[in-house]
Amino acid sequence: MLWQLYLRNGTVYVPIVARTEAGFYMDIEPVRAVPATDSEALQSAIMEAMSRGNPTVPTPMRATFPKPVVLKYAKVQSWSAFEKNALNWTIVEESGSYQIKPKRRRPDKGWEDDPEKIESLPPGASVDTVARRVAALAQLAFGQYPSVKS
Repeated sequence: MLWQLYLRNGTVYVPIVARTEAGFYMDIEPVRAVPATDSEALQSAIMEAMSRGNPTVPTPMRATFPKPVVLKYAKVQSWSAFEKNALNWTIVEESGSYQIKPKRRRPDKGWEDDPEKIESLPPGASVDTVARRVAALAQLAFGQYPSVKS
């Protein structure tokens, strides 16, 4: 299982993450847009996304591949404009164990896992524990990085 969240301009975007029939993941509706300062709403949005799992969706054709769903909520036209001032975290669950994988920017655009910052939670950690930790990381980043502030 896999989930993502993005921090941009003081807002955390928490989409549902679907798995395509081809096996790759993509963000889909609904997307919760939550102020980074609202701990309770942020944790709730993360728990809601996680509770939905990764629904399976048809693989989009290259010619009709949709724009990233978070763009509409961030009110930007392109992925490059969005990611310029954004941070990203991925939550991965395998066999009941969770990892939180903060992303870093790649030199050739896009994101990759930042291996120095990956956190493995204790086996059996609850969804609530995961949501609290990821929310805390997003809020800490909001306080540290002016480029993601409004």
